[in-house]
Amino acid sequence: MSFEIVCFDCDSTLSKIEGIDELGRRVNRFDEMVALTNAAMNGELALEAVYGKRLDLIKPDQAQMDWLADLYISEMVDGVEEVFSTLLAKGKQVHIISGGIRQAILPLAKKLGLPANHVHAVDVLFNDDGTYNNFDQQSPLSKTGGKAVVCKQIRVDEHSMVMIGDGKTDLEAKQAGATVIGFGGVMQRDIVMEQSDIFVNETSLMAVLPHLM
Repeated sequence: MSFEIVCFDCDSTLSKIEGIDELGRRVNRFDEMVALTNAAMNGELALEAVYGKRLDLIKPDQAQMDWLADLYISEMVDGVEEVFSTLLAKGKQVHIISGGIRQAILPLAKKLGLPANHVHAVDVLFNDDGTYNNFDQQSPLSKTGGKAVVCKQIRVDEHSMVMIGDGKTDLEAKQAGATVIGFGGVMQRDIVMEQSDIFVNETSLMAVLPHLM
């Protein structure tokens, strides 16, 4: 099947890292972050139960955001640039839909040729001196079911849509009528292997391309 709208998760899909976990590593809270992230991505806890808690534990500042943006790019999954250039050359509508921090994902998206308005993630709010203030609590992507909300907003004309990702939240795209391709190249989660329409576990994202065209 060929899809008109192609959506990607970011963490453990476009990049080998989980951004919030790496921010936790910098303040010696890595194990706590991993436990909370996995509980949400494996469907053991609602996303909203961990989202604000993780950020409050870390309180990432503007400098840490710039550091994370660079890390997303340096840890890019094999084949990502080729997949994006192929899809964009074919005129596909490509989006990133992530529960991650939007400011840290935007430079990666720009490198891949995506406009900022095709990056759907959670804005973090900073004080005037660059210290952490809060996050956009109105963002659907900080809550369970948020990816379905965003997919429905994008899929206005009933175009064929596919979502590629590694976590339980990516399965929510089914509620918007999207096909879900589970990507296990970085992280293999049982719930995603069982419930995605297609599951790919090669380490290169190029493995999803035949399913998209």
